[in-house]
Amino acid sequence: MEMFLYGFMQRAFQASFLISLIAPILGLFLILRRQTLMADTLSHVSLAGVALGLLIGTNPTLTNIIVVALVAVILEYLRKVYRTYSEISIAMLMSGGMAVALVLMGLNDTGATVSIQQFLFGSIVTISTDQVWMLLIVTLLIITLYLIFRKPMYILTFDEETAFTSGLPIWLMSILFNVLTGVTIALVMPIVGALLVAAILVLPAAVSIRLSKSFNGVILIGILVSLVGMFSGLTASYYLGTPPGASITLVFILLFGLTGLALKLTKQSKRNAFLRK
Repeated sequence: MEMFLYGFMQRAFQASFLISLIAPILGLFLILRRQTLMADTLSHVSLAGVALGLLIGTNPTLTNIIVVALVAVILEYLRKVYRTYSEISIAMLMSGGMAVALVLMGLNDTGATVSIQQFLFGSIVTISTDQVWMLLIVTLLIITLYLIFRKPMYILTFDEETAFTSGLPIWLMSILFNVLTGVTIALVMPIVGALLVAAILVLPAAVSIRLSKSFNGVILIGILVSLVGMFSGLTASYYLGTPPGASITLVFILLFGLTGLALKLTKQSKRNAFLRK
C-alpha cells in the first residue's frame, strides 16, 4: 500500500503494534482497580512535561517521562492520604498539571504552540525511531512483569487488604504500576494525543471484558481488539486527514457498540430458541 512507503507511517504502525500488546494489560488493571481517571490525569499532566521540554530546549518525550513518573508516585501518595476521597487527588493533579502546562507555554516565546498541539491531538508525523525503540523497551518490560507478577497483581487488584496481610509490598507494587502507566502514556501521547490517550488504554479492555470471563482471555481478546482499532484508525487517519487519536478512539467506540449489539442479538436469539421449545 502507498502509505507504507513513508517512514513515518511505518513507525506509526510499529508503535501501534507495540501499544496493542500492552494497552489491554494496563487497561484491564485500571478498570478493575477503578483507576481509569488516573490515566486521564496522567495524560493531562503529561502536557506539563512536554511544555517543560520545549521551554528548556530538550527532548520533550524525556522530560515528559520524568514528570509523569514523578506525578504517578505523588498520585499514589495522595491516594493513600485521601483514601476515602481519592477523587480529590485526581482533580487536584489534573487541574494542576494543565495549569503548569499553560504557564510554561506562556513563558515559551519560541513559537512552540504548534508542537504542543501535536502532542495535544496526536500526529503520526512526529513519531521518531527513538520513540519506537523506547516503546519497545517498555512493552517488553510490562509483558515480563505481567508474566512474573500476575498472581500478586490479581490479589492486589481484587483485595488490597488481603494482599497486605499476605505480605505483598502493595505500596511498591502500586507505585510501579502507576509509573509504568505514566511512562506508557508519555510514549503513546505523540501518536494519539494527550486528550484521548486514556481512552486508547481503556477501551480495548472494556470491549474484551464483554467477550470473555477469564483474565487471560480478556487480555488476549483485548490485544486483537486493540490491533484492529489501532490499525483501522491509523489507516483512516492517513486517507481522511483526521487526527489519529480521534480516528482510533471512534473505531474503538464503534467496536464497543457493535459488541454490545451482537451480544444482545445473541441473547435474544437464545431466548427465542428456548421459548420455541
